[in-house]
Amino acid sequence: MKAEQAKKIADQALEQLADALARGKSEALTRYLAMLAKFHKYSFGNVLMILSQKPDATHVAGFHTWRQMGRFVKKGEKGIVIIAPMTIRKESDDAKDGEQPESILRFRGVYVFDVSQTDGEPLPEPARVSGDPSGFTARVKTIIAERGITLDHTDVPSDALGVSRGGRISIQPDLEPAIEFSVLVHELAHELLHRGDDRPASKTVRETEAEAVAFVVSQAIGLETGTAASDYIQLFDGKAETLAASLDRIQKTAAEIIAALHGVAAEPAEAA
Repeated sequence: MKAEQAKKIADQALEQLADALARGKSEALTRYLAMLAKFHKYSFGNVLMILSQKPDATHVAGFHTWRQMGRFVKKGEKGIVIIAPMTIRKESDDAKDGEQPESILRFRGVYVFDVSQTDGEPLPEPARVSGDPSGFTARVKTIIAERGITLDHTDVPSDALGVSRGGRISIQPDLEPAIEFSVLVHELAHELLHRGDDRPASKTVRETEAEAVAFVVSQAIGLETGTAASDYIQLFDGKAETLAASLDRIQKTAAEIIAALHGVAAEPAEAA
């Protein structure tokens, strides 16, 4: 594949991605966001309490919240204790007519359960890349190594599939082949685009750029991308306009990786 062909592939894929972003959130993403809205944001103290009782917890909710999502706590499961605020109204003998009772804030222990402690309807997820990357996964790992970037499976946050650390990429182990390839390219894009002085300040822009590169490269090797990239970008509030502002950077980086996968030289990405 010639470098010009790689650029043409990138341009065509980016047009598709722009169209998907302009159409708005997919049905899968809408369901996923609705699910997330049902999970409460816990205080730092409660997070520590959850982790001390169930270190592998990922999604926790109360008994009734799980029922609303079509899932039920398994018989015999032990609840995870957290602290919840409650308001008590204190009546006063000295209160004047029409005066509201005094409100007193108190705290009590309540139980939540992790998703692993429940059965029922599967939780909604954003679309994911699928297909067989064949030998391209090994090739992208070679590209990463040739750029002096270390690849490992260490200390990846539980809510992420991979992370770029500047000279080091860490991804979750045992990912499905297509997802592994996409994550590797996403994190490589971060390394190529977001470690220089022109690193965008906005996380939305950075994630849009990295995921757009992963989308283009995944399409170029024949993976089924569906709405995976647009769903991911919109999770970070990215829009078609965000993509348009970074098209040149994305196109050059995607074309460079595509050309390298096929063993030809391409113009280096702007930011190294």
